[in-house]
Amino acid sequence: MAGEFPKHPFLLPIEEVAQCLGTDVDKGLSGSKVTELQAKYPPNELDVGGTVAWYTILIRQLCNAMILVLFFAMGLSFGVEDVVEGSVLAAVIVLNVSIGFYQEYNAEKKMDALRALSSPSATVLRDGKSVVVPNAEVVPGDIVALKMGDTVPADIRLFEAMNLNCDESSLTGEAIPVEKITANDIHVPGTEKLATEDGDVGIADRINIAYATTIVRKGRGRGIVIATGMQTEVGKIAASTSKKRRKPGRSMNWKKYGKAQPVKGFFRRTYDFFGKFLGLTEGTPLQIKLSKLAYFLFFCALMLAVIVFGVNEFKINNEIVLYAISTGIAIIPESLVAVLTISMVVATTVMRKANVVVRDLSALEALGGVTNICSDKTGTLTQGAMIVKKVWLPQNNIYTVRDSMDPNNPTAGTVTYAKPGSQPQEEEKRDFDQERSTQAIKFDVPDEKLAPKPQKSPEPEAEVTPDLRLFLLSAALCNLATVRYDDSEEKWKTTGEPTEIALQVFTHRFERGKKKMEAAGWKQTAEFPFDSTIKRMSVIYEVPANNDLDLSTENSLIFTKGAVERIIDLCAYVGVGDIQEPMTEEAKERILAQMTDFASQGQRVLAVAYKPWEGKYVPIQGTDEEQRAAVEKDLILVGLVGIYDPPRRETTPAIYDCAQAGIKVHMLTGDHPETARAIAKEVGIIPHNLGVLPAGVADTVVMKATDFDKLSEAEIDAMPELPLVIARCAPETKSRMVEALRRRDAFMAMTGDGVNDAPSLSRADVGIAMGSGSDVAKSASKIVLTDDKFNSIVAAIREGRRMFANIQKFILHLLTSNVGEVILLIAGLGFRDASKHSVFPISPLEILWINMVTSSFPAFGLGREKASVEIMRKPPHDKRRGVFTNQVLVDMLVYGLLMGTCTLMTFVIVVYGKYDGNLGHDCNSKWSEACRPVFRARAAVFAELTWMILLSAWEFKDIRRSMFRLNPDSKSRFPLKELYNNKFLFWSVVIGALSVFPTVYIPGLNTNVFKHVAISWEWGVVVGMTIVFVAGMEVWKLVKRTFNILDDHKVVRGAWSQGEEGAKRFGKSMSFSSLKSWASRSKAQSNGPPITPTATQQKRANEAPPV
Repeated sequence: MAGEFPKHPFLLPIEEVAQCLGTDVDKGLSGSKVTELQAKYPPNELDVGGTVAWYTILIRQLCNAMILVLFFAMGLSFGVEDVVEGSVLAAVIVLNVSIGFYQEYNAEKKMDALRALSSPSATVLRDGKSVVVPNAEVVPGDIVALKMGDTVPADIRLFEAMNLNCDESSLTGEAIPVEKITANDIHVPGTEKLATEDGDVGIADRINIAYATTIVRKGRGRGIVIATGMQTEVGKIAASTSKKRRKPGRSMNWKKYGKAQPVKGFFRRTYDFFGKFLGLTEGTPLQIKLSKLAYFLFFCALMLAVIVFGVNEFKINNEIVLYAISTGIAIIPESLVAVLTISMVVATTVMRKANVVVRDLSALEALGGVTNICSDKTGTLTQGAMIVKKVWLPQNNIYTVRDSMDPNNPTAGTVTYAKPGSQPQEEEKRDFDQERSTQAIKFDVPDEKLAPKPQKSPEPEAEVTPDLRLFLLSAALCNLATVRYDDSEEKWKTTGEPTEIALQVFTHRFERGKKKMEAAGWKQTAEFPFDSTIKRMSVIYEVPANNDLDLSTENSLIFTKGAVERIIDLCAYVGVGDIQEPMTEEAKERILAQMTDFASQGQRVLAVAYKPWEGKYVPIQGTDEEQRAAVEKDLILVGLVGIYDPPRRETTPAIYDCAQAGIKVHMLTGDHPETARAIAKEVGIIPHNLGVLPAGVADTVVMKATDFDKLSEAEIDAMPELPLVIARCAPETKSRMVEALRRRDAFMAMTGDGVNDAPSLSRADVGIAMGSGSDVAKSASKIVLTDDKFNSIVAAIREGRRMFANIQKFILHLLTSNVGEVILLIAGLGFRDASKHSVFPISPLEILWINMVTSSFPAFGLGREKASVEIMRKPPHDKRRGVFTNQVLVDMLVYGLLMGTCTLMTFVIVVYGKYDGNLGHDCNSKWSEACRPVFRARAAVFAELTWMILLSAWEFKDIRRSMFRLNPDSKSRFPLKELYNNKFLFWSVVIGALSVFPTVYIPGLNTNVFKHVAISWEWGVVVGMTIVFVAGMEVWKLVKRTFNILDDHKVVRGAWSQGEEGAKRFGKSMSFSSLKSWASRSKAQSNGPPITPTATQQKRANEAPPV
């Protein structure tokens, strides 16, 4: 417990708690005080492990299949007394394990840091300002604000609680959420006696304390942090227990599960233990798949060794053992795991810079296969900066906010009013792009310039009337947002949810904000928070004396706001005063028509209502639902409000990118269908003209959640296409959408931010939580967007595809070289010397050098390759096949066979063409003059194989396009400059190619270590065969492109693509080609004959009034 308390804080009044901790409930801690406390107390974290221990990483590295083969080869080398080779292998093992350990350890640290970024955060009051900080930065004395869905960051003594209920089941075992209070008069359970000692009351009954890690299920509140980290109640429990949960079926209790259970449990535990360390049971799907590949290759290495022994009739000697070592090393891509680890670390780092925090590495692999995105509207597709644009009152006055785009400033712009019929209707604007002719250019003269219309008298500025005054009171008090002017920064500051901020700013325009109303005596007594299932919230206030609405102080007042359809069904009357009328069907139709008018302009429409409560409000007996039902009935509608949330500028191009990539975007929103339809058209999710869609699709492209939920699974599956827009969407609808997409074999990403979104986020293939969302939603997701923007999702998909493509490239690069080396060595079994021993055409250490040094760095470079210009023009990858597609497998065999054949031909040309097939004696283990032909041939094969592997890395920058024209959009005369874009890969290839010369020519190193010797004329063969290999790769790529074999299926495009209309507008206004064409037309006008206006333009010009 922090601070010096005379008693436990639950027994003390809040003033004394604040005094003991040196804090202020109105201003919070100062910045200097926070710094002092952070130095005094450890971070607000539970010390429960979670990170992978360094020795676990080291053991995983040592148990890797690649390393096991090297251990096996090293043991055999020392066994046959080849000390040089054994020592080099030992050095390679140490180097490989060290690099792998360093990379994986750093990767774990970076992932821990990324997970910390997505961990629960807390809203605290510091220096009088509300700021959001990570839970780890919360200190004793902080003033913390809690709302529904939050995870309580520390043990907190509450001093404000409005219907605050916390789920403490994880701490106390109490299944029912606990209702919190603020008073310190806690009774001893079962008695009327007030508690005076800590031991009088258990932690479950200290209901003025909110405990760390518990979840706010309802309401809101504020309190002072009294304990952090391991000093919290849950921290004390964590310190006293380290019990681990076992997987099902691992028990060894024979009394409970039968006599066979101990044996079953033992084997399953053993499998879990070895599977974990070998990477076969834990990790991402791709990591597990590559671990299985590694052990499959290990098995293949053993089989190859058996083949070597079998060809030599199992007459095993040192020569044969060395040859078996060579084949075993050849098939293992030693750097595969390290390259994969680095690629994932790079991808997570890049995503972090793009405001995407990856909580689960499996999401990296899944992103490339996403076929559908189900996105929220508010704050994701739109800016989330809401402004009240229209207000309708039952007196048929419409108030309009004009000349204001600042969502926080109530002094910007003006408010006017008019009758509905007197408002000017927006006319359809001309599309000048459609009017342009290819034969001549029309003059884009606006109609208002050609034929100006008489100006209408401006609308008068709004005045505060009794009905507007009641509307403003309701909107201000049924609201949790705050608006204030910061004198130090000289600007308006707001806190809260964007919709409520918009309403609160509107009330401030008339100087009737919540703070001013409460200062005038309005006192809140109860609150029913917003519930996404019923889409409304209510508050209850006591009426002060001398209020300017002449309301009776004997009755409490209920204020409610929410979705229009939900509110009007609860209303008995419309309007106040003399114009009040019963809520008839005719009145409902009139209200809904007005709502539709606002919604068709892209505005989110809310209804505001109130009701006098008979007498002072006293909660009735019953459940929360029953209490709420009693309050929220027989309401009086006081008005509608239209709130505009402009789409983000970058949303439409991002949606178009998705369409180009074969990804369909769905918008799931709680807004009215007309609002959803207007915004969906604006951002390009649905076309402006639904007639371009097939009839069956156009009818259901926009659906209400209630209509969608009424459909059975069979009816949903029978729909030609699932809806692109679902309005009035409830959390259950999102879950149904996920299941419907899954039944269509789609791979979906789902966004969400609320507590109720957690089920759909966890069910989706890729759950994406908003950074501004609840902690529950974040914990259920795999990815967190720190900026809430839709284009960040697209950026994450692009990065996921880039990583997936790069993994394919470096796997193909590594395995192609392994296939080529194995073909060379297996064919080389036929080269027998005078003693009938097989002579290997390439030595074990040459293979090791190529695999570990020459090949690894280009593989690292391929892992860092930038995204191809066509990466978002291809369809999502097949999630079932993963990286091992038919194309990758066939390419691996084709290029490996080509590589093995070329190197084998080189060995034959040198040994049999120049030296008449003289294979010497004992040339596998030592140098002698008789071995010169073999050693020269090996040097040629070594240099050639090195260059082939290095140049193949450049070829694998794109597995279909030519190395000489990698960018299909490039018009450059020097296409090879694309190779220099990835500088790491470029210099890896260049330096690797040059490293051949010292390894071939340094005396002693060449003959004693690598088992080859300096060469001269053989360089001609090496260069020639390398050219043949590159030409062969280019021919195979040409064949694939020409005959469209092994190609990804094309993105299916219909008559219309999402985002296409907006992207065309954006392209026409912003592209360089349009500037070039403009320049060329200008030149033509100045140098050539004049361009004649079209007939339409000439007619308009004639009709124009004289200037």
